[in-house]
Amino acid sequence: MAQYFEVHPENPQIRLLKQAVGLLEKGGVLAVPTDSSYALVCHLDDKAAVDKMRQIRGVDDKHHLTLLCRDLAELASYARVDNRQFRLLKAATPGPYTFILEASKEVPRRVSHPSRKTIGLRVPEHKVLHELLALHNGALLATTLIASGETDPLNDAQAIRERFEHQLAGVIDAGACALEPTTVVDLSGDEPVVIRQGRGELSVLGL
Repeated sequence: MAQYFEVHPENPQIRLLKQAVGLLEKGGVLAVPTDSSYALVCHLDDKAAVDKMRQIRGVDDKHHLTLLCRDLAELASYARVDNRQFRLLKAATPGPYTFILEASKEVPRRVSHPSRKTIGLRVPEHKVLHELLALHNGALLATTLIASGETDPLNDAQAIRERFEHQLAGVIDAGACALEPTTVVDLSGDEPVVIRQGRGELSVLGL
């Protein structure tokens, strides 16, 4: 049965978020709010938790997972970033953008793309999620919470709890999120490639 944490969107109760972090450290998968939609998150180094998150989401190991980072410095420790890429990252973070970059050695091979050795990374702009990342003291592995076989992300925490209460360790309810997913930009090649136009404006990146 998923634990349910109802928190204030701007001033989240730290004691509740600490309980949620405890679930992550025990190998749990959580549903959390972001600045684009609700997402599934788990501990980066827990293989069983990563496998469970993929199972809930209904995706295989070729689906790009995303690392949620507290800031650009943390993001740069998980990816190989040159000066050109850094300028684009700086212009769009924090915010509703996911960037695909070459993974560094800090990223376990099993969570990067198996053939391309790339990983999705982003710095979200959501007070609750930022506090959760700070309390966790590290990046979290994530994927947009879209039910298997569907196309739209889920946005209602109560509905998420009812639908996945036997698969999730917890749900953090901070109210409704935006229904639009992140804008995804592949920076792993010579030129930026827009994979998905989402909530993030391309003009911010000069694209």
